[in-house]
Amino acid sequence: MEAKLRVRRYDPSSDGLAQYQLYGVEMPESATVLDTLLATRERLDGSLAFRCACRSAICGSCAMRINGQSRLACKTKVIQASPHGRPVTLEPLASLPVLKDLVADMGPFYDKIRAVVPWLAADPAKRPPVREYLVDAGRSTKLSQFAACIQCGVCYSACPMVAADDRYLGPAALAKAYRFCHDPRDDAKAERLSRVAREHGLWRCHTIFSCQEWCPKGVNPTEAIQNLKKLTMLKRLGFIRE
Repeated sequence: MEAKLRVRRYDPSSDGLAQYQLYGVEMPESATVLDTLLATRERLDGSLAFRCACRSAICGSCAMRINGQSRLACKTKVIQASPHGRPVTLEPLASLPVLKDLVADMGPFYDKIRAVVPWLAADPAKRPPVREYLVDAGRSTKLSQFAACIQCGVCYSACPMVAADDRYLGPAALAKAYRFCHDPRDDAKAERLSRVAREHGLWRCHTIFSCQEWCPKGVNPTEAIQNLKKLTMLKRLGFIRE
C-alpha cells in the first residue's frame, strides 16, 4: 500500500514557522507509523527529525500525536490510523516545547517527575530489617501497574489540564508519587504528599480520564490521583505522620 504521512515540520534555525509536508511511500499493510517514518527518512527526506529506539513500546521514545491523539508511533499501524488511505497527520507531543519537527523537549516533563521525589526514601533513624524488605503479593501486584510507566509523555500530552496550566504536575508525575506513597518500604510519604497536595498538584486534576484512555502501558493515573487525594485527607486528619 502507499502510506501517506502529513508531517508537521519545524526548524528553529530557519524562520521558525511550522508547516505541514506530505509524504507518500510504499509500505506493507503491517507497517506501523514508526516503520513508515523510518522508510520516509531513508528513502525521501533525510532531514526529517523524530525519536525512536526500541520499536517495541518499551522505551517510549516515539511518542507523538497521530491524527490529534497522543500515541506511540511503534504501536500504531498506518492502516488503523487511516483505514481509507487518507494521510496520517503527525505532530509532536502537546504542551511541550518543540526542538525540531516531531521532537519535543521532554525537560519540563522530567522536571515534574523529579519534583515528586520518585525514589524510595529511608528514614536513617529507622532500624533496617535483618534480611530484606518484603512486600506482600497483593500490594506488589497493585504497585506493578504504576511501575509499568515508561515515561513516554503520552498522558502528559493528552491531559487538557496540562494544556491549561503549565505548572500542573501532570498525570505521570502524580502516578509516580502514588507508586512510592503506597510502597511499605518508603518513609517519606508525608513529605511527598505535601509536595503534590498543592494548587498545581493533584487538586488540579478534573478527572477527565484522558491519561487513562491513552496510556500505552495500561497505567491508570486517574486512579492514582484519586488515591493520593484520599491519602492527603488521611494525613490532614492525623492518620499519616511518617
